[in-house]
Amino acid sequence: QVQLVESGGGLVQAGGSLRLSCAASGRTFSMYRMGWFRQAPGKEREFVAWIRWSGGITFHTGSVKGRFTISRDSAKSTVFLQMNSLKPEDTAVYYCAATDQANVATVTTSYEYWGQGIQVTVSS
Repeated sequence: QVQLVESGGGLVQAGGSLRLSCAASGRTFSMYRMGWFRQAPGKEREFVAWIRWSGGITFHTGSVKGRFTISRDSAKSTVFLQMNSLKPEDTAVYYCAATDQANVATVTTSYEYWGQGIQVTVSS
């Protein structure tokens, strides 16, 4: 089992920045990939970014590319999401997720472990 705890959310004005953190504990040695998803009110949970735990390869969805950056600190078993140039449409609950499988990286069903979610609100 892997436990995930997010932190760093909050309220920010449009154009501002936030950095989300996700601390992993438990069987972290088995993790293959971690990802960030988000869910806005009335919408489905959508993929934001993923990072392969070994090697650090990353991928970001088009709507955040150039503004958000996923990274990790392997020694601390923590993954980050640096969010710059935030827009009101980035407002959502952000979820950290992890998997020990080399499967499709951008769908929720590929991740076995989830954090509780953290609110990010961007005001206009």
